[in-house]
Formats: sequence, C-alpha cells, structure tokens
Amino acid sequence: MGCCGGEERVQREWRPLEQRSCTDIPWLILFTLFCIGMGLICGFAIATGAASRLVSGYDSYGNTCGQKNTAIEGIALSGRDQTNKKYVFFLDPCNIDLVNRKIKSMALCVSKCPDIQLDTYEDIKAFATVNGSFLCSYDLSPDQYVSDPEKATKCPKLPVLKSNSLPMFHRCTPVDIFCYARFAEALITFLSDNSVLHRLVAGVMTSKEIIMGLCLLALVLSMILMVVIRYISAILVWILTAVVVIGSLGGTCGLWWLYVDHKKSLNDTMPVNELQVAKDNVSALLVYAIAATIFTVILLLLMLIMRKRVALTIALFHVAGKVFTHLPLLALQPFWTFLALICFWAYWVMVLLFLGTAGNPVQNNQTKLVEFRMSGPLQYMTWYHAVGLIWISEFILACQQMTVAGAVVTYYFTRDKSNLPLTPILTSVFRLVRYHLGTVAKGSFIITLVKIPRLILMYIHNQLKGKENAFARCMLKACICCLWCLEKCLNYLNQNAYTATAINSTNFCTSARDAFVILVENALRVAAINTVGDFVLFLGKILIVSCTAFVGVLSLNYQRDYTVWVVPLLIVCLFAFLVAHCFLSIFEIVVDVLFLCFAIDTKNNDGSPGREFYMDKALMVSTHAHFYPLNTSHIIVLVMQI
Repeated sequence: MGCCGGEERVQREWRPLEQRSCTDIPWLILFTLFCIGMGLICGFAIATGAASRLVSGYDSYGNTCGQKNTAIEGIALSGRDQTNKKYVFFLDPCNIDLVNRKIKSMALCVSKCPDIQLDTYEDIKAFATVNGSFLCSYDLSPDQYVSDPEKATKCPKLPVLKSNSLPMFHRCTPVDIFCYARFAEALITFLSDNSVLHRLVAGVMTSKEIIMGLCLLALVLSMILMVVIRYISAILVWILTAVVVIGSLGGTCGLWWLYVDHKKSLNDTMPVNELQVAKDNVSALLVYAIAATIFTVILLLLMLIMRKRVALTIALFHVAGKVFTHLPLLALQPFWTFLALICFWAYWVMVLLFLGTAGNPVQNNQTKLVEFRMSGPLQYMTWYHAVGLIWISEFILACQQMTVAGAVVTYYFTRDKSNLPLTPILTSVFRLVRYHLGTVAKGSFIITLVKIPRLILMYIHNQLKGKENAFARCMLKACICCLWCLEKCLNYLNQNAYTATAINSTNFCTSARDAFVILVENALRVAAINTVGDFVLFLGKILIVSCTAFVGVLSLNYQRDYTVWVVPLLIVCLFAFLVAHCFLSIFEIVVDVLFLCFAIDTKNNDGSPGREFYMDKALMVSTHAHFYPLNTSHIIVLVMQI
C-alpha cells in the first residue's frame, strides 16, 4: 500500500487505453471497511433509540413523545406513557443558546400544538379543557394553571404564539417567527434599527421569483460560456498580456519620473528637517524605480520566453471547447457531483443528529433538564464520523475528477472521433467502478490526512483568539498556510495522477510519479497554463457574475414593493459565482487533462509514420513548429495529417 515500493523504470511505456487492470485493491478494501464502520455508527444510533428520540422528540424528563417510556432512576416525572402525546412543546421557544446550539426552555409532550394565540393563563386553562392538551408541567392540573405560585416557570411564557408541528419531527413551532428574527438581529452587528432585518427578509420574499430566474440565467450563461470560451480565449489572453506590459512599463516610467521630479525640487535653502525628508523620499523613489525596472525587465523576458507557451494555452482552451461539443454530458458532471454530495451530507447530518440524542440520560445540574450523552469509548464515534465527512466528500470529488479524466483521455487518444463510444462519460464511470475505485480512495485519503490537521489548527486558532501571544498566533497562521498550500499542490498532483491512471491503468503512486515527471519536464508550460489559464477562467466567472448582476438590477428596478435590494442581489451574485465556479472548474480539469495527454503525446510521438500524433489539429499547428525541428518528411506528414 506504500508509495515507494516496486522497481524503478527508466522510462514509462505509455499505452493509452490498451490494457485495464484493477488498481490499489488494498485501499478499496480499507475504504469499504471504513464505510461499513460509518454504517455501524448509524445502526448503533438507531438501535439505542436515538433515531426515535430525534424524530419523535423527548421532553425535559427523558420521556420520548408518542410512546410508552421506562422510568429513569433519579429523574422525577420520567417513565410516563406518552402514547397520545405526540408533539414536543417548548415553554419558551425563543430562549435559544447560541453557543451550544439548543433551546434552553423546558420541553413537554402534548397532544396538540396551540392553534390559536393564548394571551393569559385562563386561555391556557381553557385550551387544555377543550382540547385535552396540557401546556403546563405534568405535576400541575389545569385547575392550578391560574393560581399556582410557580406558574411562571411551569407554564409557557405569555403570550403563547400560534404553532404548527414540523413535518416528520413533531415539534411545535411558532407560526410567527418574530422571536427567531429578533434572535438573528442580534447576530448582525450593523443593525441599529430593528426593522432593517424585516425589510431585508421582505425584499427576499417579494423578489423570490426574480431570484430564481436570475439563478437560472447564471446556470445557462455558465453552460454557454464553456462552449464559446474557445473563441474568446485568445482575445482575453492577449488583452491580459497587453494590460500587464502597459501596466508594468507605465508604473516603471512613472516611478522614474517621480524620482527625477523630486530630485529637481531639492533645494539647499529648504529647512534642515524638510531637506532630510525630501532626500529620504528621493532615495526611496530611486530604490522603487530600480526595483520596478528590474521587475519589468524580468517580466518582459519571461513573457518573451513564454509567448509560445501562451499560444499553447489558447490552443488547449480551443480544444477543450471542442471536447464539450463532442461530450456534452461533461456539462452535467457538476450536477451529479453536487447531488451526491448533498445526499451524503444529508445522511451525515442525520446520523450526527442521531448521535446528539444517543447515549444515557443525564440531568443537567444548571438547567435541571435531561440530556442524553455518550460516555466511554462511544464518545469517539463522533470523531470517526467527522473523519468520514472529509474522506467520503473528497472521495466523491475525486470520482468526478477520475470520470472527467477518463472521458477526456478517451476523446484525446481516439484518432477517429467518429469511433468514440456512444457515451464516453458512462464508459469512464464504468471503468472507474470496475477498476479504479481503490486509486480514488487512496488519493482522497491523502488529501484527508492533510486537511484534518489544518482544520484542527484552525479550530485551535479560533478558540485561542485574543488569548495567545503574537508569536504563537503567527506560528499557527504559518502552519495553516503551509498545510493549505500543501493541500492545493497535492490536489493538483492527484488530479494528474488520476489522468495517468486513466491512460495507463497504473496504481496511484506509479501514476503520481509518472505524472510528476511529465509536469517537471514541462514546468514552463505548466506555469503558463496555470497562470494565464486560471486568470482567463477567473475573468469568465466575473463575466457571468457581472451579467447576472446587471440583469438583476434591471429586473429589480421594476419591483417597487420593497426598497432594499442588497440581499436579493447578493444572493444572486453569490449563486452566480458558485455556479460559474462549478462549471468552469470542470473546464479547468478538462484543460489540465488535455495538457497531460498532449505532453505524453509529444514525448512519445514525433509525427513520423508509425508514430503519428494523437493531438487535435489546433494543438498540432500551434505547437509542433515551436518544440520540434522539422525536417522535410515531418513537414509532409504534418501537412497530410492536417
């Protein structure tokens, strides 16, 4: 299972799509066992009654609503028959503990939620008499609701708001959520007027149709951009190049002009202090101008050297656009990945809630309410569950990368595109499930090993905020930053390792090593693609957000039912950016896979008979003459291929 085993090869024999074999089987077994452990945790929570307590709810004495209960030693009013009392009612539903994320109010099992507002204790008594639903503590009869001296603590806080039960979870929830709105207002530091939040919420609710329409517009624009970006990438790249060159030259010339101007203004008749300050400014401007000149010269030299690599980036974008026209199902990958993540996260949250109500009943010494807590080794199940969140989430994302890589590899190394499989995406998914799940499990586990310490350090940093000294704070931030950089590098290497696996069907470590060698041999090209390409994709995201925001402003301009546009427009812009990021991330993966395929193609083929290139005509025209000295026979072969 290690990365260092096996014999060293002098040179990898790349045989695209020729042979298939299962890879990293031990890691698939390990991942399967881990998932079984996740399932056992869920089973334990259900078997111990945590699921029923979560769904049906329980009162402050440990009784589960809607069923018979056994008495809990030392807990008064426990062991009650609550078969006919299926709903949980909180005496003070607005008493929420932010830190521990729970309602601090006493909870009771009732047969019916109050369907009208009750303003007095007489109303509560009448509601109990008519409906048989007792809203005060079990040790009080309805006749005592008005006269009992402890009614303020044993009966609900007045007024009792009209409530409805939540679907499936049987909790009485106030229809008027004013208390939750006030609670949310406390979290918003800029609120000085209590009506601001209500105006914002009203704005969102009034414009919900416009928001949904704009979100759909962002989705459509993202899909269109992936197809047309190949036509505008050249323009964007050269505009970027011109802006960088003009900006660097203009900045350098401006600094030299300021230096000359300040130097001329020096006058010995100036006061000593002002003269010294002026000389210091002149010296500083000279240093800045020299540094800017050196930077500009280096930048211009790099752009001169890398201009051909920039042409390669444009060609890769052009071919990536063709890939999406031949493989339109690639555009749906973000949907399936998002759906898989949402389903898993929903399951994970459900089990986490189960674990929150699992364990033994314990009476809280401060509130005197019953809580369920796990003790002993069982309390570590939550940590196991947390690791599962990271590993399985990374596994799902890695499956997307491997699926896209497999489809693009099939496209690239199929000479006659008319012979492509009917659905290369489904073919890639089949190969992934049949051969390479172990490789994906291993790659995602490596990311998990880096992500967990980073998250722990971030948690420690937040917990110690304001308490640690400057050196400790600096060290924590440095460690977090280093782990973040390592995670990004490993993510990039993993993606290329999956591509190598899709090409040659080798295990993860062999694929990572081979991909790393290819990337090192093409370091300048990698730098050009990752800088210029990423910036072009960033401009694409900004373009989608800007267009969506512009249409949003025009649409909201006709909606006069409210005056606050901030939240609806922010929601739309955030959604537009997330959608653009998801779709253009797939585009970025396609470009990276194409580049690795291109690098392998140019390394193993030269265009001569028997060693013809697999690459697209656009790549062949834009790169062949730059990287290979062509003889006459090569030129003839190249022309015939084109």
